Amino acid sequence: MSNIKTIPLTLIALFAFAANSVFCRLALNSEHVPPLDFTVIRLMSAAFVLAIIILFQNKIKLSGLTHHGSYSGAFYLFIYAAGFSYAYVSLGTATGALILFACVQFTMLFRAWLLGSRMGVQEYIGIFLSVAGFVYFVLPELEKPSVVGCVLMAIAGVAWGFYSIIGSKSKQPLYDTASNFLRLVPISLLGLAFILVDTGLTITPMGWVYTVASGALASGVGYAIWYLVLPNLAPSIAAVCQLSVPIWAAAGGILLVNEPLDTHLAISAAVILGGILLVILAKTKSK
Repeated sequence: MSNIKTIPLTLIALFAFAANSVFCRLALNSEHVPPLDFTVIRLMSAAFVLAIIILFQNKIKLSGLTHHGSYSGAFYLFIYAAGFSYAYVSLGTATGALILFACVQFTMLFRAWLLGSRMGVQEYIGIFLSVAGFVYFVLPELEKPSVVGCVLMAIAGVAWGFYSIIGSKSKQPLYDTASNFLRLVPISLLGLAFILVDTGLTITPMGWVYTVASGALASGVGYAIWYLVLPNLAPSIAAVCQLSVPIWAAAGGILLVNEPLDTHLAISAAVILGGILLVILAKTKSK
């Protein structure tokens, strides 16, 4: 895939990650959707929309998806989704984002280092700048975090890191993503049965909108695009790019909710994106 396609598709995937955090916080905190309900509906709606897309393409039967994806990918996806939902019950947006994307980044970079990948001075500087800008961005919003929430979000970050590592080898990103979600349908149905017996689905209309949007669009379609671009991204670039997600979320707030553009956001964005640019240029130079 050429850079002309990789760059915009990577941005779309990162926008989807940002949207996921926003939808999750709106569902859990504004509409009081229970985390188990959110996780189950999110996974099932993602599986449903991906299955519809594949059936509409008429290129492969759903039974043929067993040859795609993997149980390890589905496992990491489930751990990430569950940890993400339950952690955000007790963590603020900024605190959760800091823990999640820091763990994602270091998981991917450490795995690459174990496999013999070495970075140059410019890449280290770029990563350092991105992390520094990321910490600077979330610092004013950091609160005394919940220990349980921190642990759950750290586990979610490591799981997403491994899910991304598996995706870097994907040859059929749409089929692999759909297969991973469809493998989680049985456990999602068990969770749904437990909910119906225990409390029943008592979700507000907007709670349904946020949860289904998180699953069908931000997760299902967004993760398929992420798997599409991952084979074309170096581990350092894939890792550090995800630190920009809170910036895109803030940019969405400016564009969609008329939130003000302040100096703090502008400095954070400049440092994070400047660090990412250094990493990309270093990889381009090495090639």
